[in-house]
Amino acid sequence: MHSILVTGGAGFIGSHFVDACLSNSYLELQNPRLVVVDSLTYAGNLENLNPHLQNGSITFKNASILDTVEILPLVRDTDCIVHFAAETHVDRSINNPDIFLETNVVGTHNLVKLATEFDKRIIVISTDEVYGSISKGSATEKDNLNPSSPYSSSKAAADLLSLAYFKTYGTKVVITRCTNNYGTRQYPEKLIPFAIRKLIRGEKIGVYGDGMNIRDWIHVRDHVDGVVKSMIYGTIGEIYNFGGNNEISNIALINQMLRILGKSDNLVEFIEDRLGHDFRYSLDTTKAQRELNWYPIYNFEDEFVHLVKWYEEYFRSS
Repeated sequence: MHSILVTGGAGFIGSHFVDACLSNSYLELQNPRLVVVDSLTYAGNLENLNPHLQNGSITFKNASILDTVEILPLVRDTDCIVHFAAETHVDRSINNPDIFLETNVVGTHNLVKLATEFDKRIIVISTDEVYGSISKGSATEKDNLNPSSPYSSSKAAADLLSLAYFKTYGTKVVITRCTNNYGTRQYPEKLIPFAIRKLIRGEKIGVYGDGMNIRDWIHVRDHVDGVVKSMIYGTIGEIYNFGGNNEISNIALINQMLRILGKSDNLVEFIEDRLGHDFRYSLDTTKAQRELNWYPIYNFEDEFVHLVKWYEEYFRSS
């Protein structure tokens, strides 16, 4: 696999994937040619790619996946597409569903259609939210989809469309689904950086409902390791779940931040619950372990302390 097209590669997870591909950690990826395409909307940041841009190890293209004319030659001239580009914030999807349908469904369709035309492998990055709320146990790749928000519905639609292309045209599609990512460089609309920025400013954090909604957290480097392995070893037409085995309620997570930063719980206020708020997400990762030899390796308790300190320093200096 000599050349890889990475969509959304200037974002949080996409830029960590670029780091992983260029880390020389994978024997199958010896000096790959990476082309990163990103429309650089609010969550895309070229600073995430600075080291690679400065040393010339990647090529960057400012373009939207909705622009087929711009994207076509990039797909034609690559071996594999790894598709991170998406609108991802649930609250934004509730307030403005249209852009989520355009980017996540139409944009994905553009890429899958071009991958079919040029016979390219495409890895479609999805989310655990497509399974909906899990009352007990953990979702497997064979479970039915039950999305609750415009965001998760748009991702489920993209997944189903991609699988339909595999079944109809034999398109070389692999889908990955992961739980909540934590790590550096995340845009501060997401819970961890959002809350830390609020706390260091002495501002109150609004917590939906009673704060008992549960999420599983996976280190972004564990996630992108799974994506790389799906790209190299994944079977076309298959889905792979990635989770960190770190289920914790939102309020417990925020309480950890308070302790690490030495802040009072007076900064927490409970607010009206979000519309369609799923209670719990949980993924069964047995298939990824069996077929890809993938396992999460980062310890959440240790990494979370380091991460909170990283964001504290980042926000104080910015």
